[in-house]
Amino acid sequence: MRSVLPSIGMVLITSVYSIVDGFFVANFAGKTGFAAINLTFPVIMMIGALGLMIGSGGGALVAKIKGEGYPKKADRVFTMLVQFGLLLGVALGVALAVGAPAVARWLGADEPMMEECIEYIRLNMIGMPGFVLQCAFQSFYMAAERPQLGTVMSVVAGVTNIVLDAILVWLCGMGVAGAALATSAGCLVGGLFPVYYFASRRNRGSLHLRPTRMIWPYIGKACTNGLSEYVANIALNIVTICYNMQLMRYLGEDGVSAYGVMMYVAFIFAAVFIGYNIGITPVIGYHYGAGDVKEQRSLMLKSFTILGVLGVLMTLTAEIFAEPLARVFVGYDAALTELTVKAMRIYMLAFLISGCNMFVSALFTGMNNGVVSAVAAFARTLVFELACVWTLPALMGIDGIWLSWPISEVLSLLLSAILIVRYAPQLLSKRAS
Repeated sequence: MRSVLPSIGMVLITSVYSIVDGFFVANFAGKTGFAAINLTFPVIMMIGALGLMIGSGGGALVAKIKGEGYPKKADRVFTMLVQFGLLLGVALGVALAVGAPAVARWLGADEPMMEECIEYIRLNMIGMPGFVLQCAFQSFYMAAERPQLGTVMSVVAGVTNIVLDAILVWLCGMGVAGAALATSAGCLVGGLFPVYYFASRRNRGSLHLRPTRMIWPYIGKACTNGLSEYVANIALNIVTICYNMQLMRYLGEDGVSAYGVMMYVAFIFAAVFIGYNIGITPVIGYHYGAGDVKEQRSLMLKSFTILGVLGVLMTLTAEIFAEPLARVFVGYDAALTELTVKAMRIYMLAFLISGCNMFVSALFTGMNNGVVSAVAAFARTLVFELACVWTLPALMGIDGIWLSWPISEVLSLLLSAILIVRYAPQLLSKRAS
């Protein structure tokens, strides 16, 4: 628990930022603006995920080069990747700003939402170069042996976003435009200040930005290394887009707004599971490397117990406090509040078992079985949920949308059991030693 609590704390902090952002928009920009943000935000996140790909793959590559004893070469590769991230952010930002109307139509925006969707996309593109770099630097901080700087920058960027939300959305009444500008400002702070730091003489880390030319094989290698992280993030956002498309079809903007509220609550709950898995994976990996099957089995059983209990507590919390949580965001609209409460009480049943399903992927990652880990994660986050969200509404109506996640988690639980029995039978043996 000492290992996992710091990880849980950092993921929770990040989740709180997005929730505060949604709070201001929902309460001071109205439900149309709130729906517009929730409809378009996954596309913005898909571009930012390219930064995660560059950072996770590039961080591993840079660390490898450092370990081989070539610190100056590591600096040059680090610089190439930062330059590539900046260029990618600018190019995609311009492209998405130009194509914003087409993107909004593809996402299913109706006429009342169209203008605010386009406005939100275009103003967010101002900060897109910073957003890509901000995502990339999360891994580079670790490679530079400056993880504390990553924590500080997360807090500073988040506070910038929240303060500007309060000023622009609440005090100045700028609505969706104010929210987009606040987000862009936070991204620029979080992405561009590290460029200044790593290029300055005050940099005390083990990586430095140095003048260099682009060598594309290194960039290709970094992107290949980080492809799995990109695919995982893309899967999550594709699922969100599909939910929004179905909700626009069946319920219009009210459905998208209700789903947005549930996502904010789910961010907090899921952050606990994500943080736990980040912290426990290296512990499992250590005992796997040491050949201590008995301790691996103990970690697995204790983790399932802990995550199972947490899942029950989270589900009960969602069921009991569904109405007050809904009122925080959409209390100004009685019909929307009623819809959100009903949806939340169905949708959040998934937390009974989702933590255990997420842990199975972390378990196999710790055991250095990346293929099985990827199968578990990919099936859970994309295959099962997409299948449910496109088929269940036709069979069950609106409730089928809200039941899509709980039913997909049941399918994932069955797959998780099969994978453990097939690929980790030693962990099920009472005689493990």
